[in-house]
Amino acid sequence: MAAGPRRDTRGIVDAPDLFAHVRFRRREPAAALRPYLEHYWLIDWDLAEPYAAHVVPHPSVNLVCQRYEAGDSPRERSGYAEVAGVDPGLFTRKLAGRGRVCGVQFRPGGFRPFAPGPPVSAWTGLRADAAGVLRLPPPVDAVLGPDDEDARVAALDAFLLALEPRPDSRAALAMAAVDRVRTDRTVRRVDGLARDTGLSARSLQRLFAAYVGVGPKWVILRYRVHEALEAAESGPEVDWAQLAADLGYSDQAHLVRDFTATVGVPPTAFAPH
Repeated sequence: MAAGPRRDTRGIVDAPDLFAHVRFRRREPAAALRPYLEHYWLIDWDLAEPYAAHVVPHPSVNLVCQRYEAGDSPRERSGYAEVAGVDPGLFTRKLAGRGRVCGVQFRPGGFRPFAPGPPVSAWTGLRADAAGVLRLPPPVDAVLGPDDEDARVAALDAFLLALEPRPDSRAALAMAAVDRVRTDRTVRRVDGLARDTGLSARSLQRLFAAYVGVGPKWVILRYRVHEALEAAESGPEVDWAQLAADLGYSDQAHLVRDFTATVGVPPTAFAPH
């Protein structure tokens, strides 16, 4: 695995604009947690005007501790923790006033060792109270309260280590398969990924339902849409026909269709003007 949290902004719609409105950081978890976690992500904001953040989510489960001082309920204002399953669409969150979010992004396939009950697909598209999903309630005050960022990271480390995740060969297989999709553009078909993983296509589907939460075809599409979004925001001179071919699409129209279905607008809407 690469050292430290990844530095790319894939999936964040208009990352420079987001970073102009909020403080966004990634932090590395304790060494014993790194086989299961991508990173911690921390966001703080103090806004004069409301701002809407948009993200095309990764195929990851997140544990999210959050506090919105301008929230509509006492729960939002005091802080709470949710388990957010893989989000199948565009995630939008309106931020206003002051607030803080501390999240744990699990590696795709890495959440179930912490919650070994239901298949991860049970949480797909849902946000559930974390105390009802995990066997211990997250220490929301310790994670959201201190201004000392190291203390907040230490509180997350201590909590997740207390859940005592156990090595799981099926989780490791799922994580490796998803990582292959993310890093290798030549992975374009489920049957090819299944062969590379040493499974039948049906067994791969079952593995992904149990450990990732979405199917392998969905994961392939989501990472290709991430690449298309990154290209769309890189500049106005994008050869969409060539990019479609590079990403394994039969033609440009199919790429544009998938992008629009996921993000809500065609890729040209994100190109700088």
